[in-house]
Amino acid sequence: MIYDSFFTSTKKLALLIDPDKHSTESVTLVARLAEALKIDYVFVGGSILMANIEHTIQFIKGYYSGPVLLFPGNSCQVTHNADGILFLSLISGRNAEFLIGNHVVSAPQIKQIGLEVIPTGYILIDCGKNTSVEYMSNTRPIPAEKVDIAMATAMAGEMLGLKCLYLEGGSGANSIIPSSIIKGVKTTTQIPLIVGGGIRTDKNLLDVYEAGADIAVVGTAIEKDQSLLQSFATVRNSCNK
Repeated sequence: MIYDSFFTSTKKLALLIDPDKHSTESVTLVARLAEALKIDYVFVGGSILMANIEHTIQFIKGYYSGPVLLFPGNSCQVTHNADGILFLSLISGRNAEFLIGNHVVSAPQIKQIGLEVIPTGYILIDCGKNTSVEYMSNTRPIPAEKVDIAMATAMAGEMLGLKCLYLEGGSGANSIIPSSIIKGVKTTTQIPLIVGGGIRTDKNLLDVYEAGADIAVVGTAIEKDQSLLQSFATVRNSCNK
């Protein structure tokens, strides 16, 4: 089970690939890098998907042997080619479609395909920029200074039976999730914590790990400079020594 690996004591690194923001050539390059650097997971998905997600995953799997998980922006982003799916419930918002509506639509297909499902509490945090997920979900992110609200939201998600939490700053966020929020959520919950958004430098990644993230997600930075994946993998490795 892929989910079991979320509980290991080592820090993990996930690469988020949005098919709309990568060409076939760049997907091939980053997949090869991910394999060579032993990147722990590849997440695939986006807010709007114009490209063919099945083809993207096929290219990734041609070069990368690790787990490929769907990171769906809506109920249409489901395919049998993936190894599993982060079944995202946007618990920081109040839009029923992103809390349960899309899940109802996609559940029969997911069950028929037999994907491993990882129920994930998705918590959007304001990191200084209006993001695609905020616009598409028609929800407001939790203000960066409202640590108590983020903690209570995370605790509620755990109590509802969600299996992991994902703190998200959004694609192209101006800053990383504040350390105070990561620490607060980590210390008040017992399930794996994924953190993404705004990670552009080695220091950003180190700060996220030191604050308590079990899995850090990088995406936009790699779209702009694929060589950063090497330095990010080095940071991960140093944290696991």
